[in-house]
Formats: sequence, structure tokens, C-alpha cells
Amino acid sequence: MDVSVVFDIGKTNKKCFVFGGEYQILHQEYIEIPEVTDDDGFAADDLEAMVNWIHATLNTLQTKRKYHITTVNFSTYGASFVHLDLQGKPVAPLYNYLKPVPRELFETFYKTYGPAAKLAKQTASPTLGMLNSGFQLYWLKHIKPAIYERVRWSLHLPQYLSYSLTGIPVSEFTSIGCHTALWDYAQEDYHEWVYAEDLEWQLPPLVPAGLSMRLPEKPFAIGPGIHDSSSALIPYLRAEKKPFVLLSTGTWNICMNPFAGQSLNQRDLHLDCLHFMQVSGQPVRASRLFLGHEFARQIALLEAHFDKDGKHYREIRFDSGIYQSLAGQAKTCFHLEHLPWKRKQPQENQTHTFKDYATAYHQLILELTEVQERSLRLAIGQSVIEKIYIDGGFAENDVFVTMLALRLPEFKVRTTRAPVGSALGAAMVLSDQTLTRKFLKKRYAMEKYRLRDIPQHNE
Repeated sequence: MDVSVVFDIGKTNKKCFVFGGEYQILHQEYIEIPEVTDDDGFAADDLEAMVNWIHATLNTLQTKRKYHITTVNFSTYGASFVHLDLQGKPVAPLYNYLKPVPRELFETFYKTYGPAAKLAKQTASPTLGMLNSGFQLYWLKHIKPAIYERVRWSLHLPQYLSYSLTGIPVSEFTSIGCHTALWDYAQEDYHEWVYAEDLEWQLPPLVPAGLSMRLPEKPFAIGPGIHDSSSALIPYLRAEKKPFVLLSTGTWNICMNPFAGQSLNQRDLHLDCLHFMQVSGQPVRASRLFLGHEFARQIALLEAHFDKDGKHYREIRFDSGIYQSLAGQAKTCFHLEHLPWKRKQPQENQTHTFKDYATAYHQLILELTEVQERSLRLAIGQSVIEKIYIDGGFAENDVFVTMLALRLPEFKVRTTRAPVGSALGAAMVLSDQTLTRKFLKKRYAMEKYRLRDIPQHNE
């Protein structure tokens, strides 16, 4: 049986999917790899363990006679570089995009190449520190010159995982174009600061995400890897002709609008609205929230308070009675971090005010969907949109999806049956197979959420 294999690498879970000819999931594996620390003692993904798991998993799949692997590809989180020496070996850890950097380095950078607002607009990249992966190159050059001098190639993580199979260093458009501060969207080239710092020589040639690399010693074609958020859009863009917005959820919740015509203004950028790049090279208006991270943090606090295990929230279903008792009060009881805007909220969680876990959980989700709605509407902007697709981990959260749908009564809300959008897109991008809306109907819950019997409260 011909199959496509995709390794979908998130910050928390590393996943492997085996897709059949009609993109049905034939096999899947999940693994959590413990973090290590980098040369400064900051938490980092274990790059060696990740690559070893990928190679071992691929070897195991190849020995299963029922699978004839035709393509292998990678979708991973962005904002992460792997730096290689002349022998193709990593010379530095996989630095975490949450790693703090010296403020004075920012000041020097923007004094030289700014102002910050102008650079952010040109690169469609809000000022995000190490989340601007281009700034990682600048940081490495000026803070760790001994390491930098050994670097020949700097590959974004999807391209490095591909390189681990091919030995061919490449750059790829969706990774270069996602809040890296590297790409000048108007000039369709690296920004002038990249050339001024002589960084372009360590960025390999750019290739399209759909490139299939075939090597004599490999029985399958290998893709160059793709940024996971851009990848998640592919199934929808191929099968859905009417304008839509995709809410791709996970550690980051990314609202993506590939049909926006307006450019970003300074307010958009200040609120963490930016551009991703489609496989076609066209920009995608996107807004981001660190909501999966925030959800996990709050759940740990909530379940410790009520003495529940770490997965108790999965047993909770939407309760209209609890919702109605909470929705009209318009109060905030949880202190949310990592928001791109100011919010009226207590300095500490008010968990003690709830009589039971279910009520507290509903209030938490009520507040999370309030900020999620704002982020969604920022991505929609002035676009005429009828439909919102929700993909990823939150798509399986009945309380979250129902409350979000209640906040968006003018839209048709759709959720995935299987949260594998980014992996599916990475498989599809290597194929020219055409799709129709029937494909979405088979794999996605197409009915609109039944909200008529639930009173709606506008806050």
C-alpha cells in the first residue's frame, strides 16, 4: 500500500502520521521528549533525541510490508534555527524562541536598522524577540561570536529535519516568511538589514514547499519541510472555494485569513497581527495568542486547587445552566498572561470563589474565548467571511468550541473530527491531487453549532 509519512513536531508533542492514498490516517504515533538545557541553562528541545526518534520511527515503518512509503515530509513550529558547520553538524543547541535576550542588543539593532515600527511593517513581523528568528541570527553573531564563526548554514527546524534525511541544505518560503523579520514583503526578498549584516550567505537557497527531493539511495521522495501554521491552511485552500478563516489551535492559537486584501497597520502589529506566507507566496493575515500554553498553565492551577488529576477537564462537557449563570455577570476571575493587549483582570486567580470544578472551568473557558474572539476578529479585519474552521487540540474541547460559537453567531463554525491539519497539509503539498468540498465533509463536522436554545450574551 502506498503511503505518505509526515512528522508533525510541536513544542509539546512530537507526532508521526501515516496517510493513505485518500489521506486517511492509517497509523499515528505520539511521543513527548524531555527538554534539555542550552549553553546558558535555558530550556530547549532535545534536537538529537528528536532526530533519533524520527529515523528510528521511519526505519520501523519501512520494515512493515503493508506500507510502501512514497513521500516523507515535516511540519514543525517556526522561529527556530539549527546552525550547522562545514561538516553539516549542529554547532549550537536548538535555542528556545522564548529565550530572553539583552535589551541593549534590541536597542542597538533598532538604532541601526529601525525604527522598530517601520521594520515591523516592512517584514510583517511584530517585535517579538527570539520569536523573530532573524533576530536569533543577529543575537548569535553579536553575543556568541565563537559559535557564529563556525556556522556555515542556518536552517529553520522543518528544513533541518528534511536535511537529516537528504543532506541537502535548503530554505523554504513559509518558514522564511513567518514573523522572522527576515523577509521584505514589498521587495519580495530578504530585508536590507540581512544583507547589511552579511547573513544571506548562511541561508541556503530558497525552494518551494512542494519540492520533492529524490535521492538514489532513498526509496521515497522527501519534502523540504513546511511551517506548521502555513501547512494547516493547505487542506482548506484546496477544498474550500469560499472565503474562510482558519483557527489553528495548539500551544499557539493562530487565526489565519488568506483572503484579506488590506495591509497591516501599526495597531495590527502592536496587537500581534502579522503575515504568514502561503505556499503560493501570497501573504496570510494572521493573529496569534499563546492560548494553549495559557490553558495548560491555568488547568494545572485549577486542578491543584480542586485536587483533581491533570486530565479531569477532558470529562467536562458544555453545561448551558452553568453558562447562563456565568455569562451575564461579565466578570473576570482569572489572571491571564502572554496577552498582546491590556485586559481588566485580577492580580491573582479567584478560584476560591467557585463551589466546584465544573463552574470554575466554565468561567475559565468563558474568559479564554473572550480573548480568542478578539483575536479572531482582528484576523478577519475588513474581509467578508462566512465560515470559521477550528483545527487542532481545542477543536475537541466541547466547552471551548460551544462558547466561542456563541460569541460568533454571524459565522458558521466548523470543527475538525481529527486534529491533524498541519500534518495533512504537509502530506498534500507534495501532491498535485485535487480536492473538492466532499473531502471536507468526510473529515469535518459540517453542521453549524445548534445555539438557538442557548441565550446569547454580548459582553
